[in-house]
Amino acid sequence: MQPRALFSVSDKTGAREFAARLAAAGWRLLASGGTAKLLRETGLEVEEVASVTGSPEMLSGRVKTLHPAIHGALLCRPEQDAEDIAKHGIRPISLAVVNLYPFVEAASRAGAERADVIEQIDVGGPAMIRAAAKNHGRVGVVVDSSDYDAVAAEIEAHGQLGDDTRRRLARKAFDHTARYDRAICGWLEGAGSEGGLPERIVLELRKQVDLRYGENPHQRAAVYAAAGTDAMAGLRLLAGAPLSFNNLVDADLARQCAGALSAPSCVIVKHATPCGVATGESAAEAYTRAYESDPESAFGGVIAFNSPLDEEAARAVVGQFAEVLIAPGVSSSALEVLASRKKLRVLAPATGQAVSTGLPDLKVLGDAVLAQSPGSDTEDGHEVVSKRQPTEGELRDALFAWKVARFVASNAVVYASKGQTLGIGGGQTSRVMSARIAALRAADGGFSLNGAAMASDGFLPFADGLQAAADEGISVVIQPGGSIRDQEVIDAADERGVAMLFTGVRHFRH
Repeated sequence: MQPRALFSVSDKTGAREFAARLAAAGWRLLASGGTAKLLRETGLEVEEVASVTGSPEMLSGRVKTLHPAIHGALLCRPEQDAEDIAKHGIRPISLAVVNLYPFVEAASRAGAERADVIEQIDVGGPAMIRAAAKNHGRVGVVVDSSDYDAVAAEIEAHGQLGDDTRRRLARKAFDHTARYDRAICGWLEGAGSEGGLPERIVLELRKQVDLRYGENPHQRAAVYAAAGTDAMAGLRLLAGAPLSFNNLVDADLARQCAGALSAPSCVIVKHATPCGVATGESAAEAYTRAYESDPESAFGGVIAFNSPLDEEAARAVVGQFAEVLIAPGVSSSALEVLASRKKLRVLAPATGQAVSTGLPDLKVLGDAVLAQSPGSDTEDGHEVVSKRQPTEGELRDALFAWKVARFVASNAVVYASKGQTLGIGGGQTSRVMSARIAALRAADGGFSLNGAAMASDGFLPFADGLQAAADEGISVVIQPGGSIRDQEVIDAADERGVAMLFTGVRHFRH
């Protein structure tokens, strides 16, 4: 009797080629509706599931493979079940090639309707996979197209799959359905939380790649990713040396900050905080202005652009020693220029859209995990609380500085003017000290703070911070507000003629 292979795949990548190799090896093909149509278009002889079950697909495709003629064929044991096989006319299936509806992709899609997501919960697929995997003593089960070639080659060489291969495929199949069910469970919990955090977080992480080292050279490090997400934090290495733990941490922050700004913009990050941020008419101009914000700190930093990198920008960048460069696109001529910096790691977003896990922000503390909802990546609203209204230019500078402050370690203070940071201070135990450091940075760079904007990621608790900034010449301040001394700070701004904006939103970053 010819062995039979059952095909029922949502992702049809490589299915035609795989089926053709099995047919050429003498196997008969059985497939569900859409898959059967695909295989027939290739010229293959395919028996359709509906003809085996004697029942058409029904309920808009919700029921098509849930039938004894299919599950009996997967679960039967020829010797032990010989009487039932003969009585019910069961024809054994020796290989199940099944993958599932794209539930994770549907649930991750922005604005997805609940009913549409529910339709992507596969029922028949997991049932067939589990049946085949349970009976792996006789049946092979393939859930991953990356296994097609090896499975076909083994069948071509030996006519069937060996015990070790069937056992390996069964382990992979049960893991596949377990992850699928966990994703559904997580979505249902999240969908019913009304914006709150789920009662349970189940996360499986798999090692994607080893890194050169961790935060320090004596520490080992690797990138782990949840199922369906890209390795390397959604980045791909175009050129340069392998990446370290710190490279990726800084690269992710730099990319986020650049993405929050209007194009073209450039962000230079050093030790997990921005040191220079600027916009420009071109990527080259944006880089030059960002570098001029703090050339000393920029040495050995990470540079991120939010617009494609051309040859002009590349020629500007190669004058600086940098660890990593990130851009949404890099021209071939720019890559040629950057090649002179052998150790510069050039990154671009990974091809294809990474699937979001929908997880909250997580932070590991020993044996416990903190979870929080992600910070807003949209522009916050603001209210003018001072007597003086800001000018259009002051408002633009304030909002630019506010966006940058989101990515600076708290307590964050950012001075900016005309789309360029003049001084950044953060990571201090005192907000006044952050303001002083930011002012020192501006002075070291030869910048005047006269008419500049100041952004503070948290409220100004006392008037002294505002007064110190006013002494430096700033003309507008943007801060969350919310201190019991807000009125005292507003009065100090009014006394100095400083415009003040409250956002009502704090952006600490620890």
